[in-house]
Amino acid sequence: MLECVMILQDTHDVKTFCFQTTDNSWFRYLPGQFITIELEIDGKPVLRTYTLSSSPSRPLSISITVKANKDGYASRWLHENLKEGDKIKAHGPAGLFTLHNHMADKYLFISGGAGITPTLSMTRWLFDYGIHTDVHFIHCARTPSDIIARRELESMSARVSDIKVAFACEEPDPYGAWTGYTGRLNQLMLELISPDYQDREIFCCGPAPFMQAVRDILNAAGFNMDQYHEESFDAPIIEEEDRPDHDDVIIDDDAKSSVTFTKSKKDTRVQESDTILAAAKKTGLHIPSACQFGVCGTCKVKKISGEVHMVHNGGITQEQIDDGYVLACCSNPLGDVVIDF
Repeated sequence: MLECVMILQDTHDVKTFCFQTTDNSWFRYLPGQFITIELEIDGKPVLRTYTLSSSPSRPLSISITVKANKDGYASRWLHENLKEGDKIKAHGPAGLFTLHNHMADKYLFISGGAGITPTLSMTRWLFDYGIHTDVHFIHCARTPSDIIARRELESMSARVSDIKVAFACEEPDPYGAWTGYTGRLNQLMLELISPDYQDREIFCCGPAPFMQAVRDILNAAGFNMDQYHEESFDAPIIEEEDRPDHDDVIIDDDAKSSVTFTKSKKDTRVQESDTILAAAKKTGLHIPSACQFGVCGTCKVKKISGEVHMVHNGGITQEQIDDGYVLACCSNPLGDVVIDF
């Protein structure tokens, strides 16, 4: 049985709930693990898993950091009803998403939104133990006001040179200056923030599309995915056999594709590892381009049919992608593709 002893407001829709045992026992767990709490809502038991955002180096209490999602039945109840002095049942800890299972000299922690909780726990543990471990910490949020534990992370980074922190926000606050990275995390940002990421053990947590984007970046860069570990919001991993098999697109150098340019009435056979831009050059066509890294958006063309795998760096909006546009410089054809050019 846990007793809520403190509630902290982290952002406008995120709270941290701190608990102690009713008999003042100490807690033992690994940083990054989760617990399952049992709530009684409308007379019915509701079970939810939450990662511990606290560190086992501070064993007198544990904390969960919870975002009140619009459709979150339990999360909204916690925000609106749980108060100091209330008692709840909890089970655990459990989970394999912890640096203790993959000890290394250098880490890269990548998180999106409320997915910061396990990487925050691991960073707090490393900071408290004073171990000289090289950590690059990247957190992505919608706005600067949505960054959880921003001041604490900046303070840890200021005091310990081994911990380097970077934030990326999709957009700035309406009435505040933002000098950090803007936009969604991409390969260019990753290389600027952590130039040696290829040598690091990477831990990633966030919404499923966010983690898919991170895996796409790493796969495109030829990263050794044995050094990549992630935790899902929907299905926390308890046992090794629970790990999902990701259906990620891996470009096959031996696979052939066909690219047709309708307006120019030209077509060609290329390898999957060739881009649409390379296919155009092979036929003698000139698609205007500049950076050739998915940043500037100069090579934007419309795809009429077929599938491509595109890993860009901010040179195209989601609305344009939904309308069928791709960046020729960073789009690999998968099978037969028809381009309006």
